[in-house]
Amino acid sequence: MKTFTAYVEWDPETNLYVGIVPGISGAHTQGATLDELRKNLEEVLELCLMEYKGPTEELPRFIGLQQIEIAV
Repeated sequence: MKTFTAYVEWDPETNLYVGIVPGISGAHTQGATLDELRKNLEEVLELCLMEYKGPTEELPRFIGLQQIEIAV
């Protein structure tokens, strides 16, 4: 079993939660609730990993988030 970290945000235009697993091509989805989003992320990750040909040890790992402040 491998654990992945997802970036989750709320999209006010669609009223949906959007989840992205950084570094995993195609691993993004949405859901009306956080529970639905989690289920959808599990499904899309399984599909992405079935297509992935390399060893799972070489997959990108989540390190952290940084806040960047700019003048606008």
